[in-house]
Amino acid sequence: MSTVVSRPDPGTASAAREGAAVTGGFVGTGALVRLALRRDRVLLPGWIAGIVLLAVGSAAAAADLYSTVESRVASATAANNTTALVALYGRVYDPSSEGGISMVKTGGLGAVMIALLSIIVVVRHTRAEEESGRLELVGATVVGRYAPLTSALIVAIGTNAVLALLTAVGVAGAGMPMAGSFAFGLAWGGVGIAFAGIAATTAQVSSTARGATSLAAIVLGFVYVLRAVGDTAGPDGPTWMSWLSPIGWGQQFRPYSGDRWWVLLVLLGFAAVVVMGAFALVERRDIGAGLVADRLGPAGSTRLGSTLALAWRLHRGSLFGWTAAFAGLGLVLGNIAGNVGGFVDSPSAREMVAKLGGTDALTDAFISAEMGVMGLVASIYGIQAALRLRTEETGQRAEPLLAAAVSRTRWAWSHLAIAFGGPVLLVAATGAGAGLSHGASSGDMSRFGPVFASALLQVPAVWVLTGIVVLAFGAAPRLVATGWVALVVFLLLGQLGPLLELDQWAMDLSPYTHIPRFPAGDVDPVPLVWLVLIAAALVAAGLTAFRRRDITT
Repeated sequence: MSTVVSRPDPGTASAAREGAAVTGGFVGTGALVRLALRRDRVLLPGWIAGIVLLAVGSAAAAADLYSTVESRVASATAANNTTALVALYGRVYDPSSEGGISMVKTGGLGAVMIALLSIIVVVRHTRAEEESGRLELVGATVVGRYAPLTSALIVAIGTNAVLALLTAVGVAGAGMPMAGSFAFGLAWGGVGIAFAGIAATTAQVSSTARGATSLAAIVLGFVYVLRAVGDTAGPDGPTWMSWLSPIGWGQQFRPYSGDRWWVLLVLLGFAAVVVMGAFALVERRDIGAGLVADRLGPAGSTRLGSTLALAWRLHRGSLFGWTAAFAGLGLVLGNIAGNVGGFVDSPSAREMVAKLGGTDALTDAFISAEMGVMGLVASIYGIQAALRLRTEETGQRAEPLLAAAVSRTRWAWSHLAIAFGGPVLLVAATGAGAGLSHGASSGDMSRFGPVFASALLQVPAVWVLTGIVVLAFGAAPRLVATGWVALVVFLLLGQLGPLLELDQWAMDLSPYTHIPRFPAGDVDPVPLVWLVLIAAALVAAGLTAFRRRDITT
């Protein structure tokens, strides 16, 4: 009696192997999620608390500010008739709604903050881990190829889900309508998830964490401009451009103004597409490499004869990109400022701008307010550049330099010179662009000086935040991410303190509160000197601690 042994179908066997490979590619995801949450135990709660408090505080303050239908309609109409405000914060779709005018500024500003948080989280646990070499060590264990990206996305999506829920509950508890509050929270969460997908893709394209972050930030700026152009276009203009932007989709959710729940599907659908693209790109590159390959540099160069020259080589690409973006934004803001007086033609509109800018002179209020925003954005570069110290240390690239005739202080200052000098260049580019376009649009080139000075006045506050990162790097290197937490706290205190009706002593904790509202007001040099001294003290303390501690990885 013979037994016939059938051979397995080749197609079935191949499919089984591919299925096993895909399934095995996610092995270790849970462990990496737990590790990421442990690393971000300060970063994530700080950002979530700051953003939720921003929404809740705005809702509570606006309930008193716009207590009647008449006041809401008047302010919303004024805001919608002010092109500058629509470009910056978006349009109020239902002037009579309780939450429409109350949350317009918070909605636009918060969406950008949440997008930045998602970018930071995803890049921090993907490309940054590869760049430091830690991911290669982890990959040598029982960890699948897709696990790092999957775990980063799980953390980012979970963070946005928690943030959306807490925001909705908090805003509703502050007196806003329940349905609109949940629409508001979901709009924020949807934008955050969309940018988590964008960051997942840029992390595959660039071979460095700074490059991936910069690419994602450029996308953020681009889609914000698309939303602004679409919102400010007239009835016959390209209003459809708002629908090309994830930021625009979040605002098209229209919380408190009809609650378009279906827009969430657009945000999640976009996120799904870019995430699938990111996973596809994982297969097309090696660990540590980007889809865009690094160019081979020369074998040697006389221009790399010092630590400062080396640091400049590492930072220059990112700095050039940031500078170009700041100059472009300056040109746009200056043009808007030159025409802002013509955008408003009613006392209520002028009152609205005064509340947002904090001064009496309309154009000067706009300039001072927007230069303050640019100062906050410049702080992001300062933090990112200062964090390069920790990246070089954990990547074991600092130790060979320090083993030579290079002191720790000299090595640190090579990067800090760019971390402190870079923001000066950025705000100067914004000030120059804004001054030139404002002078050209208004026909008064004498305005260049005040606009340029208004930009430079932001520098001391930026330096304080950079100094906080230096202190953390020296004293508690594993907590350098607290620089991002400080940014959120200072934003909450300095930019929105008056709207939230916080006590003055609380607002004074933010360095941005002490920046003069020039050119709308006078310049008092004393607070600026104090900010510079505080920044110097933070740097001195951080470098002293760095000299006394061990080099860690």
